[in-house]
Amino acid sequence: MDKPKLIQLSDGKTIPQLGLGVWKADNNQVIKAIHHALDTGYRLFDTAAIYHNEEGVGKALKQTTVPRDELYITTKLWNNDQSHARGAVLESLQRLQLDYIDLYLMHWPAPSRDLYVEAWKQMIILQKEGLVKSIGVCNFQPEHLERLITETGVTPVINQIEIHPLMQQAPLRAWNTTHKIVTESWSPLAQGGEGVFDSPIIQKLAEKYNKSPAQIVLRWHIDSGLVVIPKSVTPSRIEENFHIFDFKLEREEVTAITTLDQKKRLGPDPDYFIDM
Repeated sequence: MDKPKLIQLSDGKTIPQLGLGVWKADNNQVIKAIHHALDTGYRLFDTAAIYHNEEGVGKALKQTTVPRDELYITTKLWNNDQSHARGAVLESLQRLQLDYIDLYLMHWPAPSRDLYVEAWKQMIILQKEGLVKSIGVCNFQPEHLERLITETGVTPVINQIEIHPLMQQAPLRAWNTTHKIVTESWSPLAQGGEGVFDSPIIQKLAEKYNKSPAQIVLRWHIDSGLVVIPKSVTPSRIEENFHIFDFKLEREEVTAITTLDQKKRLGPDPDYFIDM
């Protein structure tokens, strides 16, 4: 069975290039979704404390026969917890019923709080203690990343940011690459594909490869070297999103999709976002 390749991280660990996001899924939905995803071949699962579904993720993982070392679990430190990351990660571990988290991400910089450097220092200690294997961030801009690196000497392995054809963030991705930070895409399908799936470029490629527009967009992420975590609780969509490893876009096709960029942010602006 075709499956995602592993992407090398700067700390020596690896991460599957495709995973399942569980944002907005409740605990019951997430249990069913993860079971189906595991059967389909997924091994990376991305949750967060603020999603309020870590319990469901934990129950699903407890019920599987897939060995723990084949699973890759990501969760995130919420903004209100930046001053006490240790307590937050222990609570996440308890809800997830895990001994360690594969990737722990700071969810937002929340720069007006000015706590993200202190939180990062705590996360470095958590990694040294083995409670988390790798540490990274979400939604960080270069100036936020510069402070982390300059003040702690430790570079995040991943920056998970909003990326889809309408919001491609090429300068930030390039900055990440220069600093050996892997870029991971959230909302990779532009939250339903409005303005993306019906574009002539995507439609033409879907017809050429006999794939859905969503599969074309996800393949664009893969061929752009991004880690990608499409969210779904629908079994057919979970399968569809995974079955993208039996074809590859041509370089000029990847380039053509970059012309769809409108710098259209669907989520909050990281410079100003503090809380939900």
